[in-house]
Amino acid sequence: MFAFGRTRRLLHITAVFIYHDLDEFVVNLHLFRLYRYALRLLPWRWGRRTLAPRGERLRLALEELGPIFIKFGQMLSTRPDLIPDDIVVELSKLQDQVPPFPGHQAIALIEAAYGFPLAQAFRDFDPAPIASASVAQVHFGVLHDGTEVAIKVLRPGIEKILQRDLALLETLASLAVRYWPDAKRLRPLEVVGEYHKIVYDEMDLAHEAANASQLRTNFAGSTLLYVPQVYWDYTRRTVMVMERISGVPISNIEALVANGVDLRRLAHNGVEIFFTQAFRDGFFHADMHPGNIFVSFTGQYRAVDFGIMGTLSAEDKFYLAQNILGFLNRDYRSIAEAHVRAGWVPRTTRVDELEGAIRTVCEPIFAKPIKDISFGRLLLNLFQTARRFHMEVQPQLVLLQKTLFNIEGLGRRLYPDLDLWITAKPFLERWMREQLGPGAVWAAIKKEYPTWIKILPDMPRYLHATLQQAKDGELTVRGRSDEIDRLVVDMRKRHRRIMIGLLGGALAVTGVLIFGLTHPIFVARYLSAIEIAVGVPGVALLAWSLFDLARTPAE
Repeated sequence: MFAFGRTRRLLHITAVFIYHDLDEFVVNLHLFRLYRYALRLLPWRWGRRTLAPRGERLRLALEELGPIFIKFGQMLSTRPDLIPDDIVVELSKLQDQVPPFPGHQAIALIEAAYGFPLAQAFRDFDPAPIASASVAQVHFGVLHDGTEVAIKVLRPGIEKILQRDLALLETLASLAVRYWPDAKRLRPLEVVGEYHKIVYDEMDLAHEAANASQLRTNFAGSTLLYVPQVYWDYTRRTVMVMERISGVPISNIEALVANGVDLRRLAHNGVEIFFTQAFRDGFFHADMHPGNIFVSFTGQYRAVDFGIMGTLSAEDKFYLAQNILGFLNRDYRSIAEAHVRAGWVPRTTRVDELEGAIRTVCEPIFAKPIKDISFGRLLLNLFQTARRFHMEVQPQLVLLQKTLFNIEGLGRRLYPDLDLWITAKPFLERWMREQLGPGAVWAAIKKEYPTWIKILPDMPRYLHATLQQAKDGELTVRGRSDEIDRLVVDMRKRHRRIMIGLLGGALAVTGVLIFGLTHPIFVARYLSAIEIAVGVPGVALLAWSLFDLARTPAE
């Protein structure tokens, strides 16, 4: 049974949805089917009504329901794999602006977090907030050394509100699973669980501060992006203190023009920043809407609000780059193959069928002038096409796609003729060359050097044991899935590469041992013929194996 407070909240939610004519969202749940008949008694529903689009009505309802539902709608806007296009577009417009709470409450919260009076930390503190969002609000202040700072404080009672509304969302999701036919496809319990994690991460301001510090390190000395410094001595889970930045809000185009900022260059820099974060670092700001970006008078981006960050693994970056380059070159076969190799669609998927579906979606788009093609829309269409082939949800890629939508829309507001492709293609081609070139191999060797040094002495023994097992027929492969044949083939390929690497490592070690035994360490200047004959081929085999493994991500 519901507690009284939760029941009252549920009735309020229902009333808000009915007020915004969201009948379809209410009556689909078995618990509320009686409303189908009660709604007919409302006088304003007796005649013909001209309704706003359902996405707009849903957005307005979520804004009325408050902070947690606004955040939930924002999260849903990043799930085009689950939510129809028209709703995704509207939910992406949700504004995270709510009325501020009084300054004296902010002071009390800060002092409770610090355990000492506010004046001990700040020489000056402005009780009037400069910004207020659903989870926290921001005040300006000055440290005792004269440093101007921005102080972010969690809203009072937000954790209690969060727990109440999350529990309610989980209950509604459970009801949907039980009574709603489409629930299996939309996976409401999984969606609410993902939202639970996102919101709790945002409520830990120390976590956000760590994100800001990492991004600042990644762009240290950059002329493109500036990330404010975090002051850790004054940062807690409920309070975050960082450098106060100056600049013009990127949405204020008139002020940018008045200060002589080159809007074309600014738009292209935004695209370059995005691709640098995603492909160089695999760590990107995933909430880059106009309210979180300022611009200096020299045209440098200045970011704030690091609560939502995205990450990409090496495999994600590799396959994503293959997909985007496939689009740029209209090579749909490579896109389909990349999806299968990455495991984004089942291994049993017919590549030619997936290629044909992608071509059907993309060719009409390429009929437009290339500067008018939306990169974000292209990725969205790709995800929706792949969903027909049972593509598994890739949250990190969906978050990337949402960020790309923001960057693309922002760039074209700054400079309507922005050609995203001109910036993207050279960047990605250069990145792919770097990933497959000698530099990538050398970087992999340097990264794995400590591990290799530790295991090299044991390699001859491991090699002998493996070969002996193979000779005696004792080398077996275990599988736990229906795809055992594919796994065996993949393992054999990688086993062959590893065996060559082991052989190369063993020969290299042998050469080193011979050198160490036959030459005094301080007088040796030349290698003997036997050392060259043994060691050099070993190093070559080892390098080839590492290169082959580096350029072929694990499947």
